[in-house]
Amino acid sequence: MSIRLKLLASVLLATHVACAQDVRVGVLGLFRPREIALKVAPGQALAIRSAEKSFVLEKSSGNDTAEITVSGDELVIHVGNQSARTSSVRASSRSSGVADFVLAVPGKINRRYHGVLEVKAVAGILFPVVQMDLETAVASVVQAESAPDAPLEALKAQAVATRSYFTAARGRHRDFDFCDTTHCQFLREPPPPHSNASRAAVATLGLVLAYHDHAVAAMFTRSCGGRTRTPQEVGLSSEGYPYFPATCDYCLRSPTRWARRVSPAEAANLSEHGEASRLEIDRRLGWNAVRSNDFTAHGDAQGVVLEGTGEGHGIGLCQAGAKAMAQSGATFREILDHYYPNTTLVNLH
Repeated sequence: MSIRLKLLASVLLATHVACAQDVRVGVLGLFRPREIALKVAPGQALAIRSAEKSFVLEKSSGNDTAEITVSGDELVIHVGNQSARTSSVRASSRSSGVADFVLAVPGKINRRYHGVLEVKAVAGILFPVVQMDLETAVASVVQAESAPDAPLEALKAQAVATRSYFTAARGRHRDFDFCDTTHCQFLREPPPPHSNASRAAVATLGLVLAYHDHAVAAMFTRSCGGRTRTPQEVGLSSEGYPYFPATCDYCLRSPTRWARRVSPAEAANLSEHGEASRLEIDRRLGWNAVRSNDFTAHGDAQGVVLEGTGEGHGIGLCQAGAKAMAQSGATFREILDHYYPNTTLVNLH
């Protein structure tokens, strides 16, 4: 069945429209920060509210930055010569709406966000969460996850897959909807409005993939090696959409090849546990240590040599293949139809 624009039953619309307009994203968690700096964007005011005290960050007032540190399960906020201790803090516009701000882990990273910030502390670690509009999140992920030279139609396909995941895959974290890493979807700063990532999000506004009248938590991979895989093939569970395998002409002709030596024990775990074992090895040895689940193995005097093709888990949209299809004139609907067979396109607005 080809992908077609379809309004599903009112129960589906009510469920997902109600929950998918904003997403709560845990940010900068990889750094396990004990200190963060919060800075208001030029020309704006940022209201910081806690149960104990409130502050306003505004460049014209001379205070445009707040330092937030952790003391046990409490936050300590410093703004100019003022400070407060509290259990949580919320930063928004004066009217409690979204605002532009920069969040930094001093000496490591700083990122700009558009939304409402909440910060709590647990066991000596700060947990910043940004509540943002769904479409802001979609454009941010498309920008972060896609190749710089990806054609617009490929980016549109990515936008639909990303929005579908945000709509259907909540619940992977206890205190927020999604993280900003590839555990969920890689998310950085929102792109400029004129960027192709933003244009892709606008052009596909509200569109998600559905299977049997339920939104699909759409997975995607950098390069599939010539054929996309099912979750079961790599040792993952699958609820809802079964991910029918699709042949990828581009990756068959021009596969990404890699090789890696691992220990016999690691090779045995990869064979038995698939994707879970691959990710465990990558966490220890680097994220490109074992690039995919598509490999052959042979022993030598130093261990086991893996020779493989593809990058990532190999499930769902192949970004390399989508780019090639778009360059050959395929529309985003045709790309999605190819990599997510038997799905429909649903407009949630």
